[in-house]
Amino acid sequence: MGDKVPRRTLDSLVTQVASELMGVDATTMVAATEDVLARLIDHFDVDYAYVRHTDRELRATILMAEWPRRAPIPNPDPMHTVSFDRPHFLFGEIEHATEPILTGPMPMCAAMREAFGWDREISHLTSAAVPLVSRGEPTGLLGFVKAGERDWSTREINVLKAIAALFAQLQARVVAEEQLRYIALHDDLTGLANRRALLEHMEDRLRPGSPGPVATFFLDLDRLKALNDFLGHTAGDNFIRTLSGRLREHLDPHDMIARLGGDEFVIVPAKPMDAVAAELEAVRIQQLIGRRVVVGGESVSRRASVGVAVGMPGETTVADLLRGADHALLSAKSGGGNGVAVFTDAMRAQFELQDDVELNLRGAVADGSMLLHYQPEVDLRTGRIVALEALVRWMHPTRGLLPPAAFVTVAEATNLAGELGRWVIRSACAQFAEWRRRGLAGNVVMRINVSPVQLVSLDFVERIEDILRLFGIDGSSVCLEITEHVVVQDLARTQVTLRGLKRMGVQIAIDDFGTGYSSLSHLKALPVDAVKIDRGFVQRLGASTDDLAIVKSIIGLAGSFGLGVVGEGVETPVAARTLVGLGCYRAQGFLIARPMPADEVEAHLSVGRIPLELDLPRVGRGQTAR
Repeated sequence: MGDKVPRRTLDSLVTQVASELMGVDATTMVAATEDVLARLIDHFDVDYAYVRHTDRELRATILMAEWPRRAPIPNPDPMHTVSFDRPHFLFGEIEHATEPILTGPMPMCAAMREAFGWDREISHLTSAAVPLVSRGEPTGLLGFVKAGERDWSTREINVLKAIAALFAQLQARVVAEEQLRYIALHDDLTGLANRRALLEHMEDRLRPGSPGPVATFFLDLDRLKALNDFLGHTAGDNFIRTLSGRLREHLDPHDMIARLGGDEFVIVPAKPMDAVAAELEAVRIQQLIGRRVVVGGESVSRRASVGVAVGMPGETTVADLLRGADHALLSAKSGGGNGVAVFTDAMRAQFELQDDVELNLRGAVADGSMLLHYQPEVDLRTGRIVALEALVRWMHPTRGLLPPAAFVTVAEATNLAGELGRWVIRSACAQFAEWRRRGLAGNVVMRINVSPVQLVSLDFVERIEDILRLFGIDGSSVCLEITEHVVVQDLARTQVTLRGLKRMGVQIAIDDFGTGYSSLSHLKALPVDAVKIDRGFVQRLGASTDDLAIVKSIIGLAGSFGLGVVGEGVETPVAARTLVGLGCYRAQGFLIARPMPADEVEAHLSVGRIPLELDLPRVGRGQTAR
């Protein structure tokens, strides 16, 4: 056969194709392939050219690019995916072929004419199919169709084989790139999207002009560690995989489902959702997760907490939307788990405050922004001041005076509780010593709250001893208050610390007593001097018979152990009268006095009492205060 195209032109053609395909990747492959096919059509004087990929799992040949593009493309397109089980007229012999297959001339039927979109009368066509071969295996096809007859020379076929080899290399490179990208964007345990893929998807969803609102669900499985501990990590992994499959099966195929690791998942629905619809969908997902799964021969289930946040494209950033869902998740988990919470403006304000506190708290301890207020504790029968509780405040540069509830929890979470606690003890003792030097607070006890971090510190007792010695304060004039849950956390270490304090004469009180942590055995085991009834019970005295019964039992319990008892949160005369009637004579609360700065306390200390108009029964007036 004679060459249809001159040898030099064929050689330059291969070089040109190689140059065009050199820098192609997955995103540009189709466009670059179409350009090459157009060039090949011109060179070889054919009517149609294509590149196809062989899918071994489907056992089918799939159209990757064609030129010219057929228009209109039939629906369904008979040329797109052609199974080898039902071979198309052009692909009958190519599944395992590694050498070119030339066909024709063959009769042109109506089905062929429709497939190619040709409306002209053509009686015959000729085709050439050149396999794309990689490592000896056919991976695709470079093909040409000519209306009528076309003879292919040996030289032309060799050139087409060389070009097919270039396409095979391109396909192999793109497949490798896609595999690497898949690995980079997917969780290896579940095959779900990973954090990187999630962020890319959310960036796209939140672009200006995209449909919204965009909902985001942050999921956390409750107590997955217990499942791992009981059945082993393999069973735990199987549970995660099964759960992931269930999510894929029951959610919209276009929803983004990402696993961030461990027991955390994020779902971004494809459909726009407002907060109401998103909360309903979160409950559905929560119920879906809660269905039982058989792993390790056991039927198990885990509940889930779900945080929901909703943002608008062009207005909300990815970071803000994820942070909102994460904050909502924390709120959902705060009630013990298995909750659903939607991020709100109130939550935003709360967490903005928390972020602000975390950022500035360390400096506040050092720069003098912290200060102490003092709340008097009195004998309800006489109004005599018997103790002062030191309460820390923070004069924030922009938020004003912050109560301890706004920053103490953050201090404990950021390892600042010890530093803050040492400042409180030292400052309270310095003020106490100054009052006593001036003849005030002679018969008053200074009460100071102690954090869990301080109580289990190995040098805590030594530090207290140094401070008392520095300011010349007798240990019996100081009472350190600890909460019930501190006692339970580390009973053995607490015993050692409290016994060391008692050797110095320091008094010990259990604060917020009655909230459910302590037991009789703890009271027996610890050298405690007093209990302070939790304000929640005291505030409802006169309105709740249940709280009355609890307060009565606490006072009786304290009496049986020889402990003092103090009522916190006294805000009404009826609460004060009820306490006195039950035999609890020491109390503090807003009815008596709010926490106040040191200079305001001095006015009360100089008098020694705070007048109270409680109309107490006579039986209580002559009794001794506990």
